[in-house]
Parts: sequence; C-alpha cells; structure tokens
Amino acid sequence: MIIFPAVDLQNGKAVRLKQGRAEESTIFNDDPVEAALHWQNQGAEWLHLIDLDGAFQGRSVNADLVARISKALDIPIELGGGVRDEKAARMWFDAGVTRLIIGTMALEKPKEYARLCALFPGRIGVSLDAVDGRLKTRGWVTDAGLTVDEVMPRLVDDGTAFIVYTDIARDGMQSGVNMPMLTHLAQTSPVPVVAAGGVATLDDIKALYPLSVEAHLQGAISGRAIYEGTLDLPEAMAWIRAQKA
Repeated sequence: MIIFPAVDLQNGKAVRLKQGRAEESTIFNDDPVEAALHWQNQGAEWLHLIDLDGAFQGRSVNADLVARISKALDIPIELGGGVRDEKAARMWFDAGVTRLIIGTMALEKPKEYARLCALFPGRIGVSLDAVDGRLKTRGWVTDAGLTVDEVMPRLVDDGTAFIVYTDIARDGMQSGVNMPMLTHLAQTSPVPVVAAGGVATLDDIKALYPLSVEAHLQGAISGRAIYEGTLDLPEAMAWIRAQKA
C-alpha cells in the first residue's frame, strides 16, 4: 500500500483546498519544490501533484514548475488537473511526470480519452470525484450526470490504468474516509484504486490497508493531514511495512 503525499499547485505555491473550493485555499509552502523534497526525504515512494490552476482555468501555467520538481526528485510523480487534450498530456510527460490522472476529458470526451490511453498505455488513470456517488467534472463544479458504477465498465474498456476516487465532501476536511464506497470500488474494479478525500489519521490507513491485500486498493492520497501532522507519514509507512514483515 502506497501513501501518496499531495502537493497542490496554485499561483506558484503549494496549497490545500477544502472540498475543492478555490476560495478555501491554505498556503502550506511558498516553494512547491521544497515541499516535494520534504516528502521524499520523509520516505515517500510517490508524489501526487494537482495543478489547480489547470483544473479551474482549463490550461496550465505550471509546466516549468513541475519540470523543476521532477528534476529535483528521485521518486515518480503522478499529476492531475486540467489535462484535457493530447497536447497537455505530452507537455506533462515531457516535464517528467510518470503518470497522468484525467477527470473531465474521461467523462466528457470518451473517444479522445480512449485514444490517449492507447497512446500512453499504462500511464493514464482517471479521477472519479463524487458527492453522494454523483460524479463531478471541471474542477468539481459541474455535475457529470453519472455515477461511478455507470461509468466504470467504459473506462476499463478505454484502457484506464488506475483510478483515483475522491469523496469531495471529505476532501481537506480530515473527516475520515468513505469506507463503504472504497470497499465497493476496490472489490469491483479490475484496475488499481487510489483513495483520496478524508485520509486524516493512522486509523484511516489501518482501515484501508486490508483492501490493499484482499482487493485492488493501491494506496491513499493525503494532503492536509500530513501537513498539519494528524497523520505522520514515516509512522504510517513504518506501520505498513510491519504488516508485510
């Protein structure tokens, strides 16, 4: 089970949002490269980057910043936020990103999404962001008119390599994970699932861990909790290693 530290990029800084609202932004570090290096030094195996500028504006201004982060790190990076065409995907891969997380494009332009999966096999995942099971797009502000179960078969057929499931109501709220939904998804998805939204304490990691052994949970993303210290990244990783010993 992988714990993915999250670094969200907005206006050149590392921030965290509450429930995806742009106006609910907290700056955690003026230097995202420094933030990324901190989590690598804490033992992170992956870094989770979100381009909030791209998500809200539909285009990115952070390519140079992401390239600097990639150059500074030895661990792989996954990135999401505003990746809505092949040009954007190529830009991020050229910047050193290992895999991409697609949201809006996967739900609104299925043919283009399937083509992207074919162009970059094993490197394209989908972000399923939901409130009460209803999927949202365009930076979580538009109702997609679909549920997770309705869209899953098509996404798998399109070549989706992995899924990031975010419970929007819990994102940045440190309220605990949505275990019923994550259990259902990890047990039914044929591709790896990454949990996001509400990962607040070591107890959440302990609750999720069995799904990484018995089902298709690959890991969990944590942002505000590791920045504010309610989840200690080295302690959580040590606990996971102890289960495997």
